[in-house]
Amino acid sequence: MMRCIMFGLGPAELIIIAVIILLLFGAKRLPEIGKGLGGAVREVKKMKKEISTKDDNDEQSGKGSSPKEEASSSLESKVVDKVLDQVPGVKKAVDIKKKAKKVKEFLE
Repeated sequence: MMRCIMFGLGPAELIIIAVIILLLFGAKRLPEIGKGLGGAVREVKKMKKEISTKDDNDEQSGKGSSPKEEASSSLESKVVDKVLDQVPGVKKAVDIKKKAKKVKEFLE
C-alpha cells in the first residue's frame, strides 16, 4: 500500500479528507478557496525571497543582518494581510472573533 510521505496518509484517508472539505465548503467555493490559498503561498514565497535578498545585501554592504524577530513579525503581518484578502471566509471569521472578544470584555 502506498503512503503519502509527508503525513503518512494513504489514499483512503486523503479521499475522506477531500469529501469532508467538499461537504464543508461546497463545490462552488472550492476553486476560489484554492485560488486564494495558491495566491497566499505565492506571496509567502515572494516575501521569503525578498527577505533573503535583503539580508544578503545587508551582509555584503557591511550593515549586518536585521534582527530575525523583526523580519518574522513583518513577514507574519504581510502573510496575514494577504490571507485575509485572498481566502474567502477568513476575513469574516476574524471579524466575528474580534466582535466576540469585544462582547466578552464588555460582559466582564
